[in-house]
Amino acid sequence: MNTLFWWVSKVFIGMVSLFFFVRGINVLISSYSLTNPLEFIMYFFSSSMLILISLVGIIYSVFRIFRRIKGETA
Repeated sequence: MNTLFWWVSKVFIGMVSLFFFVRGINVLISSYSLTNPLEFIMYFFSSSMLILISLVGIIYSVFRIFRRIKGETA
């Protein structure tokens, strides 16, 4: 049961991070169509932060899963 919870939690973190990564890219692309410069700056930096935070979640999940598959203790 403990192993199942470990796998589900890591895959869940990876999937949620992937969702927010795609959402951040969509916000970044749509920010270029804004006409107000202040709104552009707000959308640009918020989408950049969303992308960076979600990348950390994806990298975390990938490294933990590969360590587990490789046989090292996680």
